[in-house]
Order: sequence, then structure tokens, then C-alpha cells
Amino acid sequence: MTTALHSPLPSHPVLRLRLAARSGMPRLIDGAWWPRSYDLPAELPRLLAGLPRTWGHITSVTVNGATWSAVPGRMLVSNQVVRLRRTVAASAPHTILLLAPGRGRWDLLVVPPDTTEEAAEPLMAAAASGHA
Repeated sequence: MTTALHSPLPSHPVLRLRLAARSGMPRLIDGAWWPRSYDLPAELPRLLAGLPRTWGHITSVTVNGATWSAVPGRMLVSNQVVRLRRTVAASAPHTILLLAPGRGRWDLLVVPPDTTEEAAEPLMAAAASGHA
């Protein structure tokens, strides 16, 4: 009798994030994030946990208020308070802004959750290469 071993399914889905290479030049977009939903309290902890440690502790996040579902004023992520802000700026409907005091600001393109893999992949590659 042969028993097939199956790897357990991961308890957390893989973070779909692609970041631009570090450079001394400022960029409009620092990479792309492809969340699985517009539920910020569910998605944000995975995003912040997957960011490079060199970015420091993100204390403030700004998202487009017309795009994301309910956004609380702040939330606890890994025992740290993160302030959440909403904007309705037409110039940034598909971005998320991350701030870390003393470290910097990062703007990520947000690929809509319902985007197909075939459409998301070129968007993420362009954002990571600085051509978004």
C-alpha cells in the first residue's frame, strides 16, 4: 500500500507584492500590491508584515476612500498602532501611501483584487520597474 503525502495548504495566502529596486532617485510609484479584497483590516496586516525591514515601522497608511470598504481611523497591527486615512483624490485612485517616521514614504500601485493574473502581472512588473 502506498500513501501519498500532501503538503498542507498554507494558512496564509501568499502576499502578492512587487517592489522597485532601491535607488537614489525619487519615484512616483515604489512597487505594486495586489490584495485579495478591498477589506483593509484583513489585507493590511499581511502587506505590512511583508515589507522590507529597512522601511521601518509604518505608522500611517492612506488609501482612496472611494475604492476601499470601511476604513477605521486606526488599527493595531503586530502590537503597533497604525493610523488609517482616506482620501478621495482623483489623482491616486489606485494607490496606497505608507509612511514611516524618519524612514520615508512609499507609494504602491494597488492592482484591483478582481484583476486576472494575466492582466495583473504586467501591471506589477511595470510598477516595480518604475514605468507605472
